[in-house]
Amino acid sequence: MSTPRRAALALPFLAPWLAARPAAAQARLNSLHMFIPAGPGGGWDGLGRAIEQVARPAGLVGNMQFENVGGAGGTVGLPRFVGQRRGRGDALMVAGSVMVGAVLTNRAPVGIKDVTPIARMTQEVGVVVVPASSDIRDIAGLLAAMRANPGAVSVAGGSAGGTDHITLGLMLKALGRNAREASYVAFAGGGPANAAILGAQVRAGISGYSEFAEQIRAGRMRALATTGETRADPAIPTLREAGLDVVMANWRGVFAPPGIQPAAREALTRFVTELHALPAWKELLATRGWDDAFLPGEAFERFLAADIAATEAVLKELGLA
Repeated sequence: MSTPRRAALALPFLAPWLAARPAAAQARLNSLHMFIPAGPGGGWDGLGRAIEQVARPAGLVGNMQFENVGGAGGTVGLPRFVGQRRGRGDALMVAGSVMVGAVLTNRAPVGIKDVTPIARMTQEVGVVVVPASSDIRDIAGLLAAMRANPGAVSVAGGSAGGTDHITLGLMLKALGRNAREASYVAFAGGGPANAAILGAQVRAGISGYSEFAEQIRAGRMRALATTGETRADPAIPTLREAGLDVVMANWRGVFAPPGIQPAAREALTRFVTELHALPAWKELLATRGWDDAFLPGEAFERFLAADIAATEAVLKELGLA
């Protein structure tokens, strides 16, 4: 019997086995360049690394390379991603609500409008912290200090105009003060902000809960309040419980470069959709304390347009844009 004949006879027996193999057993993308427009250690970097952590073992991607370019809420790295990756279907950028505010605050010539939305992935409430050595024991103490003299209460957070900055502005407004009185210290990534708070270089800090969670658990930071509708941690009150009508959440998503082909956009959307469906992704969200906010394709585009308009309105109201 010839070799081709044997191969042909084998195919009917192989077909059921091939069909039964998990779809994720074959890489959907041969390689993926993950661009993080922030320094290592922050929320955007964390999401990018989490995607790799789940996608590669599942066979959704072959190789992943990372590039971090931090500064000004992503507005330093964004033009680089747009210019160098234009038309490339093998690249994703992690960004989110912080970039929306930073583009508006900095009046950046290149914005989220210049990239291709793929999917919103996660959402996370913020947390207000002080170093463990602080004489501020609870949220009431911090609010009293802010009400008396906002300029004397330096607060670390992400880039100017981002979610953390807006949260502080809304807190001051609720206290009857002007958002422009804030002593806000902006950092390009979670790592530097952590260091400033732990070193007592600032009096307090605001960021996504996951960015401070390790330090809170270790007792190196004291969590005073979270920014959600309800408690993210049973032991930590919300700002609303403290008497401030302030609710904020920080969403993060992935974007492709401009000018990619429809087939490439579809492949990237399918990649994140299959990632989102994996049990390992759901387990990771629970471990990190991230809320599942998955929203792909056109629905994400509509959300993004509404979020940009709402953020612009808040920033103007607070005098931050």
